[in-house]
Amino acid sequence: MPLVRSAAAAVLESLRDAVKVSRELYVIMVPVIILVKVLQELGLIQYLALPLKPLMSLVGLPAEMGLAWAAALLNNVYSGIIVFLQLAQNGAEPLSTAQVTTLGTMMLIAHSLPIEGGVARKCGARFLAQAAIRVGTAMAFGMIFHAATAASGLLGEAAAVPLPSADPAAQTGLVAWGLGEAQKLLWISTVIFAMLLAMKLLRRLGILQAISRTLEPMMRLIGIGPKASTITMIGMTLGMSYGSGLIVQDVRKGELGPEDVFCALSFMGVCHSLVEDTLIILLIGGDISGVLWLRLALSLLLIAVMVRLVRRLPHRLKTRFLWVERPAAA
Repeated sequence: MPLVRSAAAAVLESLRDAVKVSRELYVIMVPVIILVKVLQELGLIQYLALPLKPLMSLVGLPAEMGLAWAAALLNNVYSGIIVFLQLAQNGAEPLSTAQVTTLGTMMLIAHSLPIEGGVARKCGARFLAQAAIRVGTAMAFGMIFHAATAASGLLGEAAAVPLPSADPAAQTGLVAWGLGEAQKLLWISTVIFAMLLAMKLLRRLGILQAISRTLEPMMRLIGIGPKASTITMIGMTLGMSYGSGLIVQDVRKGELGPEDVFCALSFMGVCHSLVEDTLIILLIGGDISGVLWLRLALSLLLIAVMVRLVRRLPHRLKTRFLWVERPAAA
């Protein structure tokens, strides 16, 4: 009985949290949905996407998919997913698994820049440097993954994107469109609930802690100091908000220097919420080879190189472009 009560409590708590998170997301996503619909009806999507065409061609994506990434960059991953689903539903050709994996992973690496960049700045890192690292890593991933899958022919099949019925008779009129969008929002809320519940269970079972302990030696290998490595692992598995919150506390106590803060935030920025984020992109048709394994490997490699380069820079350049000497108290 205690086990049943504990499970029921976890379900109810996750449900309450999912309703709260969904309500906050809807405030952002519903206007985005309406805006994209208006742009589609006016035939303006192709013109707005035109400046993004050269960038998206480097990663093997249609130009309009740049709008989905832009939505993720400015808001969050879920906003990017909503725009992606709308564009995919109205696209001339279905996207391949490789393309969905590319777009989804780029959104995971670089998203919520105003919010998460602000959190990094609160910890003492420069906003522009963190934004450049995340966007640059996302583009590097996209180009590498596109080149690898195009050359090998892997993941070329149509992606299993969760879309409403494609029956034209069922998709005409604003009412039918509204019902279709409500279905997508309900699907996202269901995913949020499932993710919250899964994270609670994984945490209580000690699985997330085991993952953190397994990955911790990698932090020392790439050059992140022992004081920052544990916090970085928490950010990788549980999310940016957890890791950065701990960093703020340690900065206040004077236990972390600016270089350790910069390196930890840079790594967490490009590779966080490994469990939750991976599952989200898998659910919209991505493949684990890119969403998890290549993202993790590329993040480790790039941050290892960056850490060694940063240590060679003059102190004046570091404090001007990468971090501040004394972060403002939160």
